Amino acid sequence: MKEPKNNRHHKDEKFKHLAKTHPCLGGEAHFKYGRIHLPVSPECNIQCKFCKRGFNKSEVRPGVSSLLLKPEEAVKTVQKALELCPEIRVAGIAGPGDTLATDLALETFELIKKEFPHLVNCLSTNGLRLEEKAERIVKAGVQTLTVTVNAVDPEILKDICSFVIDENGNKLEGIEGAKKLIDAQLRGIKKISELGVIVKINSVLVPGINDKHIKEVARVTKELGASILNIIPLIPQNELSHLNAPTCEMLERVRQEAGEYLDVFRHCKYCRADACGVPGKNQDIHGLLYDKEVVETFSHG
Repeated sequence: MKEPKNNRHHKDEKFKHLAKTHPCLGGEAHFKYGRIHLPVSPECNIQCKFCKRGFNKSEVRPGVSSLLLKPEEAVKTVQKALELCPEIRVAGIAGPGDTLATDLALETFELIKKEFPHLVNCLSTNGLRLEEKAERIVKAGVQTLTVTVNAVDPEILKDICSFVIDENGNKLEGIEGAKKLIDAQLRGIKKISELGVIVKINSVLVPGINDKHIKEVARVTKELGASILNIIPLIPQNELSHLNAPTCEMLERVRQEAGEYLDVFRHCKYCRADACGVPGKNQDIHGLLYDKEVVETFSHG
């Protein structure tokens, strides 16, 4: 079911306004304004076959951080980051696990909303628990939200996602897990969009698996209220290490196809879960911001 025209118009205007200062929504803002990613979410409730999370200071990709912060530490970190980089306009949480697998991200946003009301709060999630937590997400002051949707067909998603941990702690594999995740994502996107949050879709482009399907992801999520799509080229690793990364030609083709339904963001930098700075200037103040490092193990559930 398509959104009512008046609601879509209101969201389009809100998106245009936010895109002027959000470096992950607008190309112009990407080179002018900064963001800080706060690594407060250690756990994940799904396992994507391309995902390899870890703690280090060297890799530039999602799922990687040099440390974990507690919500109270995150507030102090934002204050320090603003002193180092006044161009920061966005406080984001994108891991290194899933932001809704625990309540730590929402607790952090609740604190940031009080201390830094001028910042745009941005959350990234796999969407498994999005519908359940939608009202609290809005109450915590989140204005923009990214959902990683790699397929809306379980036959395709089962080749990208190894398993899903449901609300009862059950491990769902194959088609069963894929169906569970897709249903949760689509219901969550619809609900959070209806609550007024701007939704961006991230899709990892996996050659030979979903390269002809991302246009369908764009079509379906647009009807549910999504405003923009970011297509992320696969980094061959973990269970998909045998695949090749997409060619530039494939990436451009998929962008063109998906762009018939959703605007496509073209400036993604494979940001870490603890990135900070103005991304379009390749400026990252991580080394100045953090003076400690931890070694942790990740968990699912």
